This record gives sequence, structure tokens and C-alpha cells, in this order.
Amino acid sequence: MNTKELLQNKKGEFDKVIEFYKSDVQTIRTGRATPALVEDLQVEYYGSMMHVKELATILAPEPRTLHIQPWDKGAVEPICNAIRKSSIGLAPIVDSSIIRLNIPQLTEERRKEFIKVLKQKSEEARIRVRKVREDIITKIKHFEKDGDIGEDEAFDGREEVQKLVDGYNQQIEALENKKEQELMN
Repeated sequence: MNTKELLQNKKGEFDKVIEFYKSDVQTIRTGRATPALVEDLQVEYYGSMMHVKELATILAPEPRTLHIQPWDKGAVEPICNAIRKSSIGLAPIVDSSIIRLNIPQLTEERRKEFIKVLKQKSEEARIRVRKVREDIITKIKHFEKDGDIGEDEAFDGREEVQKLVDGYNQQIEALENKKEQELMN
């Protein structure tokens, strides 16, 4: 295996970090109702852990309201408990078999708290990118030590890895800036 093949194989790991970051950042509340706020919350339902989106239909009929309609009435209370335990800070209101979530206007203080959470999630994503980079560089050093690749190819491989890392860090920064703008508006 040469460095180009190694980079191709590991590119998927970088992409997974970005996809996870995107979905993780969507859970940060912006004052606007979106199903992404609750769809991936873990719910204990009949002894197994499931996501809200696997148990119910989630609608945003108004800009500040979410309706969660479980397919089974027995899921209403477990979904409410999961929402109460989560970090989204919303109180579920049960209306027969529909769970309503009213999204309040964000205060300046709350916006700043969410921005801190956003910065923390961004740094975690950058750390994951660096871990993938370190794994690749370790493998390149191993290939060089075993004589599978030459010194020049190892150097070029490390440069390519750094270019990839820089590109992924720019993606993280762009997503972070976009979310920060949403939070401030």
C-alpha cells in the first residue's frame, strides 16, 4: 500500500467526523423550531434505546412549536422523560397523544451559553480530525521504516495529510460560523 491509497482509505474517517459534527451542531437550539432538536434524542422504550425519530412523527407547524406524535401511545411518557433529561432545556406538554414543545425566544445570556457549547463541539471535532491525522502519519512512518515507501514519498504523504486536515478544519470553521450567525439572529 502506498500513501495515496492510505489517504483514500482514511478520507472516509474524516468525512464521518464532519457528518457527526453537522448532526451534533444541529441539536443546538437557535430559537427556531426544527425536528433536528429532538429527533436523535435517546429514548428508553421497552428496555431498548431508540431515537425519537424511530418512535414518532416530528413536525414544526409553526416557527416556535414542535409537535411529536408517537406511533404508540405507550411511547409518550418515555419520550417526555428523554426530553426533560436532555440538554435542550425544553418542557414537553402532553395533549392527548401529541407532545408539544414551545421554543421560547433566546435571551442574550442563553445565546452566549449556546455559543460556548458550539465552540466546545467544534474543538472536539478538530481533535477527532487530528486523531485521524496522527493515525495516518503513524502508518506512513511504519511504511517508511519497513521500506515499503521511500523518504520522499513519506514526506509528500505527510504534506498531503496536512492539506487534507487543513481543508477539514476549514469546513468545521465554516459550519461553526454559520451556526453562530443563526444563534445571534
